[in-house]
Amino acid sequence: MDLLQLFLKSIFIDNMVFATFLGMCSYLAVSKKVSTAVGLGAAVIFVMLVTVPLNYLLDQYLLRPGALVWLGEEYVDYDLSFLTFILFIATIATMVQLVEMIVEKFAPALYNSLGIFLPLIAVNCAILGGSLFMQQKEFNNITEATVYGVGSGIGWFLAILAIGAIREKIRYSNVPPAFRGLGITFILTGLMAIGFMSFGGMLTGGDEAPKKEVVEAIPPTEMKEVTPVEEVKSDSTAVETVKDSLTEIAQN
Repeated sequence: MDLLQLFLKSIFIDNMVFATFLGMCSYLAVSKKVSTAVGLGAAVIFVMLVTVPLNYLLDQYLLRPGALVWLGEEYVDYDLSFLTFILFIATIATMVQLVEMIVEKFAPALYNSLGIFLPLIAVNCAILGGSLFMQQKEFNNITEATVYGVGSGIGWFLAILAIGAIREKIRYSNVPPAFRGLGITFILTGLMAIGFMSFGGMLTGGDEAPKKEVVEAIPPTEMKEVTPVEEVKSDSTAVETVKDSLTEIAQN
């Protein structure tokens, strides 16, 4: 698969927020200000950059059926796929803890503004979904997994950045009381999701060309040859059928 196409597709077509609606809790809670949205979005990009390739290696050399063959032929029948969720979440939690310590050390203001949602990245379904989608797509190498992880993180970053900027502006707008708060946020998210759907035809080239039907020619040896006797029989049968029909009509 072309890496550039995979990168753009993971951002715009398979966007974690607008295509699969993953990570909505922090997307809605931390998007009231652009500054906090940028900080959390950058943290998500870093976590997905590290965890998706690491989980790819775990899947290739430990989890999938037959992955332990590198230890010896006697391990070829081992299947540790039941540990997928545990190991994936453990990897994500480790990276989130690292990010939390870095942000607390070098950006205490951002750390205080993010609050509980920074450690909650560990259970952010968008990050776990990135690893699970990576496993489902069965990439050929770790490079493709890394590109997909970065693209998915950037896609989530763009989503929360866009809604954060809009919510800052809409704060001074005359929104009807029934739509204030999360109501108008959900409406804007749906409209942006519709807009992101338009990228599908651009990056995939639109609908596939119609397939031409191939008509196979019947070899002469398989063609049934009709004899003159069979032709006469068929003609006489048709004539008799017509006569019977005319007789029934005349009787009625």
